[in-house]
Amino acid sequence: MKTDTGGPREVQVPAPGGGLLWAERGGAGSPVVLLHGAGMDSRLWDAVVPELSRHHDVIRYDARGLGRSTPPQRPYDDVEDLRAVLDHFGLPRAALAGLSMGGETALDFALAHPGRVTALALVGASVSGHTWPADADSTAYAAARRRGDAAALAGLELSVWASMGRSAPGGELIETMVRENAARRVVSESHLASFPGRAAEARLDRIAAPALVVHGDRDHPEIGVIAETLVAGLPGARGRVVPGADHYLPLRTPAQLTKLLLAHLP
Repeated sequence: MKTDTGGPREVQVPAPGGGLLWAERGGAGSPVVLLHGAGMDSRLWDAVVPELSRHHDVIRYDARGLGRSTPPQRPYDDVEDLRAVLDHFGLPRAALAGLSMGGETALDFALAHPGRVTALALVGASVSGHTWPADADSTAYAAARRRGDAAALAGLELSVWASMGRSAPGGELIETMVRENAARRVVSESHLASFPGRAAEARLDRIAAPALVVHGDRDHPEIGVIAETLVAGLPGARGRVVPGADHYLPLRTPAQLTKLLLAHLP
């Protein structure tokens, strides 16, 4: 049943172990939580939220240390942060839509808390346990992280993952978001706890939630490889390739993505 929730409401969600997660909730209908990728924030979903919230109770939040969320002071777990957001809003179950790192978090959460996930929408998703090929870009990323070089990380993010450039749809916001979060990303990633045992790629068959796997035709080639793995491994998963989109698909082709989400989400 839909209820009138008024306009979007911003809140500060207490984060496990200390700190605050900026979150926004708006719309009416069945709940869906939107998860952004590394080095960005919930503005990734700006062009999707208005139409999606006409049909769903939409929650989006900035991951630890990014956007308007406070920086971590100690190791943290992004899966537990997601649980804290659901608990704060009193949601026993919700659909999860995640891009890149957000998709990885959604998959890990679905394995850790299977009864709390009604559906998965994995957009240009990564997956824990996946071995990325060694190439010049990954080597440069690793070197920039070791140095804590925010400017280099922002440059790599834009050249590798936002390859369609500033003049393409959403380009100005993408560049602004990436550059504003570059230094914050260095801090947050240095505190992100590692859980090698999660390795969701090897346990996809244990996830029962219906899954939609989406990526852009101009995304990084390895994202296409991961998408094929997810479609093959997740029971009943459906895959879609969206033309004219790189890794920032929700800002490049929001209408196409929203249509796919509305057809998939319960």
